[in-house]
Amino acid sequence: MEYKEIKPCKELASFIHSYWELKGNESDRQWERTFPDGCAGLVMNLGNTCLTDNGLVRMEFGKTYVVGAMTSFKDSFIDNETHLLGICLKPATFFNFYSYASQKELIDNTVEFEKSNSFNIDKIVKTPINYLNQFFLDRRKNKYNLLESPINDIHSTNGQISIHELSKRNFTTVRQLERNFKKHIGLSPKEYANIVRFQHALSIIRKSAGSRSLLEIAFECGYYDHSHLTNEIKRNTGFSPSLL
Repeated sequence: MEYKEIKPCKELASFIHSYWELKGNESDRQWERTFPDGCAGLVMNLGNTCLTDNGLVRMEFGKTYVVGAMTSFKDSFIDNETHLLGICLKPATFFNFYSYASQKELIDNTVEFEKSNSFNIDKIVKTPINYLNQFFLDRRKNKYNLLESPINDIHSTNGQISIHELSKRNFTTVRQLERNFKKHIGLSPKEYANIVRFQHALSIIRKSAGSRSLLEIAFECGYYDHSHLTNEIKRNTGFSPSLL
């Protein structure tokens, strides 16, 4: 499997993490697992029909799909005819480009986009990155992310911040914060913070390569004990920490 990521142009850096491309090769015929990261995205299928969402959704050639934020892992089947082109949006930036239902409606779902919102298959295959940069520059509605400050607070604490502290720092109420997160990300502030904390713990586990105890990592990341961390890892990845 060949996978690569490319950064967007600087004008879009506040809204888009990266563009990515995935191509299967002759040796591929396997389920590939994706873990939750709190981000929504878009995917165009440039290859044969691809099964995703644990086999429940069929992505067809030439069609564009919106992928909601995930609350758990999902599997997609990759073979030698797989060719996907995707966009990983930064949290709460979907509405900077699209007028759509609340992100809460898209949680854990992959949904085919209507033609008016889809990418042009003929243009995207010629110069994909130039096409995508221009596509999103043309669609950008404003340069303001309503949740940029609380999202930054969550990341700066690696997810270890209470929702009451988060609302106080951002001069809003818990209720309003909950409402805005559900609308623009699809997750509650607590759910989003838990994903950020999980991703931080996952990064430490992978980097330590067994040199640090799970209990030590659990305490550093704000979990009660190693069992609490183990349960969170299993819930988000389907694997035990030793298999990561």
